[in-house]
Amino acid sequence: MTLSEIYLNIAADRFHFLKFILEGYDGLAMLSSVDGCGGTVRLRYPPMLEHELFALLSDLAPRISRYYHLPSCN
Repeated sequence: MTLSEIYLNIAADRFHFLKFILEGYDGLAMLSSVDGCGGTVRLRYPPMLEHELFALLSDLAPRISRYYHLPSCN
């Protein structure tokens, strides 16, 4: 099977969060770090699951963005 791939630039400290979420969707995508400090990652996924992956990424976008800030406890 040929996998499609996409490169994303996310907040470097959100890599493990994204990895954890993707692991919950068995077979949806494989995440690899390209530039750990810069936040560049590669996602490889089956083309037939592209719609589901992109829907998930759209939902996660505010929380994995390079401009993401954790809410304060105030």
